[in-house]
Amino acid sequence: MPNQPHNRLIHVISLTLNRLGDGLVDPKLVLAWLLTSLGAGAFWIGLLVPLREAGALLPQLFTASRLRFVPVRKWWWVFGAMVQAVAVAGMVLTALTLTGAAAGAAIATLVAIFAVARSISSVSYKDVLGKTVEKSSRGVVSGTAASIASAGILVFGLVLLFGIAERTVIVISALSIASIMWIFAAITFARLIEEPSVITADKQSSAMRLYLGYLRHDRELQKFLLVRGLLVATAVTPPFLLLLANNSTGGFFAQLGALVIASSFAGFVSGYIWGKLSDYSTALVLALTGIATSITLIGAVAAASTNLYSTIWFLPFILFLIMTMYQGVRIARNIHIVNIAGEDTRAGYTAVSNTIIGVLLLFTGLLGLVAELTSIATTLLILAGMSLAGGLLAFRLKT
Repeated sequence: MPNQPHNRLIHVISLTLNRLGDGLVDPKLVLAWLLTSLGAGAFWIGLLVPLREAGALLPQLFTASRLRFVPVRKWWWVFGAMVQAVAVAGMVLTALTLTGAAAGAAIATLVAIFAVARSISSVSYKDVLGKTVEKSSRGVVSGTAASIASAGILVFGLVLLFGIAERTVIVISALSIASIMWIFAAITFARLIEEPSVITADKQSSAMRLYLGYLRHDRELQKFLLVRGLLVATAVTPPFLLLLANNSTGGFFAQLGALVIASSFAGFVSGYIWGKLSDYSTALVLALTGIATSITLIGAVAAASTNLYSTIWFLPFILFLIMTMYQGVRIARNIHIVNIAGEDTRAGYTAVSNTIIGVLLLFTGLLGLVAELTSIATTLLILAGMSLAGGLLAFRLKT
């Protein structure tokens, strides 16, 4: 591939800004805290993660069906980044002007818009990455960006922890900075040197039939989706860990800075390592992270019967371990789907994968009902079982 040094740099800069923005607009921590401070209520707070996660995945089948007829695809990522910038700017305006249910409804709507724009960027990014960066460097590009972005989020957490300014002012300022970052990310990505793809798809053919054909005939894709589906446990675990912690830790919102630091530090110390290891074997990374997540969750549940949760460091430490594993799953799954697909099928593979996982994520909302009917510990043990099964099955994937 030509222009490798230039393209790798563009990818690292754009992806770093994108991931740093993600950290500053984290629905599990930052937006949940903001809505609580605005008095929005539990209903709207509960919608944040499902809207963000499923909304970013479900539209991708439609997006990919259009993308296959576009020769130069970087502009889709640029468009998605700009819409994300506008959506986050809207969140800032909402925080400054609204309170209560009105603020909750407005920010939930903006999160949904943000997520759809995210889906456009996601499905196009994997295709562009495969076209513009050679296989041996994709993991390093992704991991380097993750580590740099995590360092920036670590600074954000330290600012929150030491109370340099009033916490609401810090959060709103962070959202404003994130909006600007997506604008710069879009401008940077537009400079990527991408050769036009040769369009071989038939415009009269059904994208749904074509993409489901990939799923029916590619055994590796089937195995990958089973593993990825089980490993969604790494993404949905944090809220249940927060619920498991007792009030003697000071509470979730009192620990916002420490939890942000733990989450970002996990990405900072592990991103490059997971990326490098993914270039060697994505299957090994998925296996290790799934098994390690299971062990961590079992340990967290066992600790609930002790006084460990009464210490200020224990919950951030557990979150650090979980987010380290999540970082590995995220990098490895992205690299694996790019590696197993060809140029003509990457968008389709990505869309099928993300659509199925998006539906699954919607159903994970039922875990909250399981927690109410049984216990939080039971729910975490279910997630531990999913992680273990996903990790063991990952050994059967192509490396």
